Amino acid sequence: MAIAGGNAAVEAASRAAAIAQAIKASGAIVSVNPDDFLYILSKTGRPLVITATGGMFKANYQYLASYKGFIFFTKSAAPLPLPADAELIVANKIWVP
Repeated sequence: MAIAGGNAAVEAASRAAAIAQAIKASGAIVSVNPDDFLYILSKTGRPLVITATGGMFKANYQYLASYKGFIFFTKSAAPLPLPADAELIVANKIWVP
């Protein structure tokens, strides 16, 4: 005898486990505003910045950088004035869970 909604509960639990695994695999990603992102970059020497453009109807500029074990993410409507000594990696796409 099957319990009504049993499959839905199993599917929901499976999805929750997949999300938890994705979060564990991605580490700590901190979303900040563009000004805070630039401030964080100013605290590092020769920061490594991953950048990509995105947006469906209107372009946006996305950036990732690490600092003290955390990964910082920001999105901006206009390109950010990155430090001259920043090492850039241009990605096709940035996906943040």
